[in-house]
Amino acid sequence: MLTRLTHWVWVVCLFFLLLSGLQIFNAHPRLYIGQQSGFEFNNTAFSIHAERREDGSAAGITTVFGQRIDTTGVLGVSGPEDRPQVRGFPAWATIPSYQDLATGRVVHFFFGWVLVGTLLVWFVSSLLNGHFSRDIVPTGRELRSLPRDVADHARLRFHHGRRYSILQKLTYGIVLLVLFPLIILTGLSMSPGINSAWPWLIEIFGGRQTARTIHFGAMVLLVGFFVIHILMVVLAGPINTMRSMITGWYRIDAKRKDPR
Repeated sequence: MLTRLTHWVWVVCLFFLLLSGLQIFNAHPRLYIGQQSGFEFNNTAFSIHAERREDGSAAGITTVFGQRIDTTGVLGVSGPEDRPQVRGFPAWATIPSYQDLATGRVVHFFFGWVLVGTLLVWFVSSLLNGHFSRDIVPTGRELRSLPRDVADHARLRFHHGRRYSILQKLTYGIVLLVLFPLIILTGLSMSPGINSAWPWLIEIFGGRQTARTIHFGAMVLLVGFFVIHILMVVLAGPINTMRSMITGWYRIDAKRKDPR
């Protein structure tokens, strides 16, 4: 029950964190590698900006490590053709939809702390009820079955068992034990108050700007996980999967053997 509850709290938190985070990013839609952004040197890793075309129209340009991509209509320049908006991410992808850094920060920090609290509750309860060792930590036998499980997923062959498959265990483990802590720590390292109390934290990530870039990258990976997660839910049987996520009841394959 607690596992399902924390799952849905994370869904809500990540939704608001993503959209408010893009609002914050729009205030300065560039990412750098290093301690600071430079004027006499170029350490830009990613940027979204607008440029004026020869015909006078505005073009949205996204640059990734020096590679320019025209993203007019989505990134850089978006909105109706007769009233284009010059902004990093479009209005429909940010909270609030209009440019408001202060509100975006309030929403982001609130749900960030809810995420931290929920993660702590999940971790402690998972250790106490055995969920962590049973459903997250893989056994040696399960690791040996990884190639077969990857092949089954590639062929869209899904097995409904009582336990997570090895691919699920590894994926959930990476998200819960790597990406969540990484995005929390990089977020904290950008706080002046945390910098004052724990100056070593910003050094771990190679500087404030690098921490911001890692924070953004972790967000992209979490969005990728979410998209694949939803796709797997649909392909594996949305009714059965959603029922299990809400009620805990899950239909399994009668002849499916436990890999352990």
